[in-house]
Amino acid sequence: MRRTPAGTTTALLATALAAALLGATPSWSAPAGSTAPPSTAPPSRQVEAFAEDGSISRAQAPAVSPFVAAPTQGVAAPQGDGDVTPLVRSGDPATKLDVVVIGDGYAAQEQQKFLTDAAEKWREVTAVEPYATYRGLFNVWAVSAVSPESGVTGDPDRATVRHTALGSYFWCDDVERLLCVDEKAVERYAAKAPQADLVLVVANSAKYGGAGYNDVTSPLGYEGIATVAGGNAKSGQIAVHETGHSLGKLADEYAYDGQGTYQGDEPAEANISTLTADRMRQQGTKWSRWLGQTSPDGGTVGAYEGGGYYPTGLYRPTENSIMRSLGREFNLPGREAMIAGFYRHATPLTSPTAEGSWLTAADHLTVDLPVPGTRLRWFLDGRELPRLSGRTALDLGDLKLTGPRIRPHLLTAVATDPTPAVADPALRADLTASLSWIVTR
Repeated sequence: MRRTPAGTTTALLATALAAALLGATPSWSAPAGSTAPPSTAPPSRQVEAFAEDGSISRAQAPAVSPFVAAPTQGVAAPQGDGDVTPLVRSGDPATKLDVVVIGDGYAAQEQQKFLTDAAEKWREVTAVEPYATYRGLFNVWAVSAVSPESGVTGDPDRATVRHTALGSYFWCDDVERLLCVDEKAVERYAAKAPQADLVLVVANSAKYGGAGYNDVTSPLGYEGIATVAGGNAKSGQIAVHETGHSLGKLADEYAYDGQGTYQGDEPAEANISTLTADRMRQQGTKWSRWLGQTSPDGGTVGAYEGGGYYPTGLYRPTENSIMRSLGREFNLPGREAMIAGFYRHATPLTSPTAEGSWLTAADHLTVDLPVPGTRLRWFLDGRELPRLSGRTALDLGDLKLTGPRIRPHLLTAVATDPTPAVADPALRADLTASLSWIVTR
């Protein structure tokens, strides 16, 4: 995500003034980004397994799958392997949250089936709030992985073995519904998309199952992998839960009976706490702003004991949100965290005209507001132009600039998402973005 940092608008105008005096046209470029060095994947990791009744548990998954199809020496990759199809293209990847959906167990002649399954899984995800409201912040890229065999290991039974592009397999860690993959294979295919902020693997199976890899951090930028069965109508909820970790940075709200009492420090996650409702209210911390309000997952926001895998010593905001069991909604603190997570990758304001462009009164300028209800204000040389509020298209001659013809003026658009679903002032800062251009007569 890219925004105009503090002081940039002043620097733009100062540069423009200097350029005007020198008779040159200024140009600006975004600072070069940095990429964290890749980390060595552990031999195995904790992942989440999902039962058909919606309950969630933890299991151990190897980082490497024994069912990855070995490359054939001297033979080119199958036609269509690695092809990228935009399922949803909302804008420049630099300003959007980019979801990469990779298929596994789909043979060459089944790639259209993969695209259909991928689109259906994304429809299931965006049927849940806050995805439904914020779908304009997302790009969705489908990456075709052509497998030599159709289907995946463990479907329909444990004796079934199929070697596939990503090595997907049920019965991982002896859990029938746990659908594991080869992490390096996922990384190779995810790298083919323009950008990867979130990765979803769709397996060619109608058998219920999936996995949540919420400890994965990739140098490509994504954190976590969700695996789902492409032909199962319930599996989309697995992806929704997993994104609660990767995007919302939320903790699990379920517990294990034998785990004992939590004795540690206050957790960093927004949806679990050592504090009771009274102490939370007194300190004005965690989800204190939501206490007593009706939550979309049912019931009232309070402090319900049990969460973060501990039956005692930790509290969760509601009785049963999607971070506790599938088939539910995010609770109010969870929804707030998800929206904040969306805006860590995407911006509420974009434009086809590059920021910092040198424009004249003869030009036409448009901006895009991907989220319904976003407020838009315009400023000229720091002074608001109320008559232009809400306008996403401007003929710059309407600015009626005065003064010397070469004098540069700073035109700024400021967009703010006013959603009441984000109550924390510290999070609301990311709900505002601005773009600036230089305009002369």
